[in-house]
Amino acid sequence: MAERITIKSESQHELMRAAGALTGETLAYLGTLVRPGISTKVLDEAAEEFIRSHGAIPSFLNYEGFPASICASVNEQIVHGIPNKKTILKDGDIISIDCGAKIDGFHGDAARTFLVGEVDPDIVKLVEVTKECFFKGLEQAKVGNHIADISRAIEAHANAYGYGVVRELVGHGIGSDMHEAPEVPNYFNIRMGRGAKLVSGMAIAIEPMINLGVRHVDFLPDGWTCVTRDRRPSAHYENTIFITENGPEILTNPI
Repeated sequence: MAERITIKSESQHELMRAAGALTGETLAYLGTLVRPGISTKVLDEAAEEFIRSHGAIPSFLNYEGFPASICASVNEQIVHGIPNKKTILKDGDIISIDCGAKIDGFHGDAARTFLVGEVDPDIVKLVEVTKECFFKGLEQAKVGNHIADISRAIEAHANAYGYGVVRELVGHGIGSDMHEAPEVPNYFNIRMGRGAKLVSGMAIAIEPMINLGVRHVDFLPDGWTCVTRDRRPSAHYENTIFITENGPEILTNPI
């Protein structure tokens, strides 16, 4: 990840609005397809077709070798699940879908966790609280604050419910590159300091990854998929936001 934080111009802001809007629309569309009996491969194909039909490029496809247009992470999979024909959603599952769209050289990035049929109430609560964690972090995403203010707010809300907060993967800056500085952790450690100061023109992706059980993770042999060490469910909620003098602007159409 590049160390220099890029400040976007107003014209770049407009391009990111377009990329962000399409990313959010893609997730909303995929949400209408999520149901028992559908494969993650079909969801991936639908995402690619939707993004390309709007004149954009799937940001994830071939990014550092990733073989799909979405990350499709089911149940204990936290992030970076690879879509495939054999993974068929069933009643009671949850699926975290992370995707991005690139328009005129700029990216949008967002993720949602969807319920599949009738889901256990404890898991439904996890999904709800993970979304709430994003908005707690968003409240702190204002000019003059620091990245650590976002991180503290997310971790505090998750801890209030006894959930595990993933540390190995974090949010990030975004713009002409999918991953830019600064990193945006979902937890706070005093050794990390306050992090970058938030200024107008910064674009970041805030993305809580919250586990029903322990925070610890394992990486599967495919080199991508990250799962909870205790194999209990995990949820993911992400939006690309823009820092402005009037407060944070969500670019990826939150649902």
